[in-house]
Amino acid sequence: MKNIRLTIEYDGTRFNGWQKQPNQRTIQGEIEKALKKITNQEVCIHGSGRTDKGVHARGQVASFHTQSRIPEDRFKVALNSILPKDITIKNSEQVNNDFHARFSAIGKEYSFLIYNHRIRSSLVREYSYHVKYDLNIERMKRASEDFIGEHDFRSFMTSGSSIKDTVRRIDKFTINRDNNIIKLRVSGNGFLYNMVRIMTGTLIDIGCGKLSEDIIPSILNSRKRDNAGHTAKPQGLYLEKVFY
Repeated sequence: MKNIRLTIEYDGTRFNGWQKQPNQRTIQGEIEKALKKITNQEVCIHGSGRTDKGVHARGQVASFHTQSRIPEDRFKVALNSILPKDITIKNSEQVNNDFHARFSAIGKEYSFLIYNHRIRSSLVREYSYHVKYDLNIERMKRASEDFIGEHDFRSFMTSGSSIKDTVRRIDKFTINRDNNIIKLRVSGNGFLYNMVRIMTGTLIDIGCGKLSEDIIPSILNSRKRDNAGHTAKPQGLYLEKVFY
């Protein structure tokens, strides 16, 4: 029995998220279907985490056990030959049997793209969040510094989640602008449901003057979702890397 780790890139536009669901097109479902074709076995893959509908990935990681005799590095070739064009296996390798894509992870890095212009873009509409009002990027940068460190991020999690431990550590948060594109990049030891999108929406609200730039600490201390900003749309979000 071999344990195989896949590094996966995908365009989430036409998927109903990562997790396999009945009668829905999902990334997990498409990869498991392709694996069955090449191994003639039912294979269950485990992702590092679930990305939502419309969310993209450059470095998603998944693992699975198999009795197939296909060489480890040939899985990516075989899978890419039959997977739809919006999923690419960037690497396949054999790992220790105790490796698990989700439970072995020690951190993740995400990016978020904002298209900041009065007029929408037809070309990047599925790959960025359109914000038509002017954003003060310096205010956003200063505010983002208050996310760094270990905090209780319950205020930045979608209401109704059953997660009990909401303490997470943010190691790095950068914001840069290139013409009309603003790119946020954040890494940490873990993220709650919709945490990056709510952090981004809050920074957007700060950037346009709806919220003060020094409000992040009080939002964190309140532990109330209603005190944070809006949830940014999913198409701007990318899972960049998973750390092990």
